[in-house]
Amino acid sequence: MNIGPYVLANNLFVAPMAGVTDRPFRMLCKKLGAGYAVSEMVTSRRDLWDTLKTSRRASHDGEPEPIAVQIAGTDAAMMADAAAYNIDRGAQIIDINMGCPAKKVCNKWAGSALMQDETLALQIIEAVVAACAPRNVPVTLKMRTGWCQAHKNALSIALSAERAGVQMVTVHGRTREQGYKGFAEYDTIAEVKARLKIPVVANGDITSPEKARDVLAYTGADAVMLGRAAQGRPWIFREVAHFMATGMHLAPPLVADVAHLLLDHLLDHYALYGEFTGVRSARKHIGWYVKTLPGGEAFRAQMNLLDNSEAQLLSVSAFFENLAGQMDRIPVAAVVDSVLDSAVGAINDKDQHVQKNLEASLA
Repeated sequence: MNIGPYVLANNLFVAPMAGVTDRPFRMLCKKLGAGYAVSEMVTSRRDLWDTLKTSRRASHDGEPEPIAVQIAGTDAAMMADAAAYNIDRGAQIIDINMGCPAKKVCNKWAGSALMQDETLALQIIEAVVAACAPRNVPVTLKMRTGWCQAHKNALSIALSAERAGVQMVTVHGRTREQGYKGFAEYDTIAEVKARLKIPVVANGDITSPEKARDVLAYTGADAVMLGRAAQGRPWIFREVAHFMATGMHLAPPLVADVAHLLLDHLLDHYALYGEFTGVRSARKHIGWYVKTLPGGEAFRAQMNLLDNSEAQLLSVSAFFENLAGQMDRIPVAAVVDSVLDSAVGAINDKDQHVQKNLEASLA
């Protein structure tokens, strides 16, 4: 699969998630089998570009190509400037955010709120493409099925985006009104794929190898994008890749391997954020890793009281060393629980068999 001149390793993508898909997380997911990863969204507001938060999001040191950056905003000229700003800092692909459902984003008419104003949405798309084309930088678009159930206009926007020069479209199978609740639906994604010539990516509630296979088959999409299912389980990409290639499941990862992955992740995290912010922002990642493991909840409560990196690293190391004394691999029950927990409300009536198959195959 290609995005412009860039050939991707596979069709398993990491979804951009604010506060999650920073450089250390993206690099880890790519190392563990993801073919493509998009950054957290970078604001189009010039007055915020010099802030520490934006500078971290625009940092790509050591990140393998292609480097994709998502931008968000409501003004066409500002979005074009934001594209140029990020290209100057290493971005090779620019993704336009029309999918974020967060109130603080939508209240400013950015993110998925733009789907309510197709004229403005197209103006932004055209301006960003015009800024990127002379520099041979592809533009992609991520959006939802629509603003609400009564106003699903993903197809209309996708067709306009394709005509304007967008080279890939990702559709999350929910409306903005749903947020992350209820079920993702794939009929809209299938309709978009059937009408577009450019690649289309399916996103929403893809939490297992079986679900990835079934969503690709049902929608005809060129790729799938995984988000929340990779939190605390970044190796899901190699699991999906193996299943798609062989029809067989990989064995759950070794406890010792997960410990090494997490400790390396933490060191990269501290290097990016520094001691104070790094320790505090790492807590959510540690919590996701241990959530379904034996003793995980008690450990998480204790770990959240630690306020320095050395103590945090020692605590994580001790937890996994103790777990390794009890078992060699992450318990299958924990894998199943993690997948099903991530998929609460995620399987619609047409996909109930996926959950049953998952339970049976991992039982």
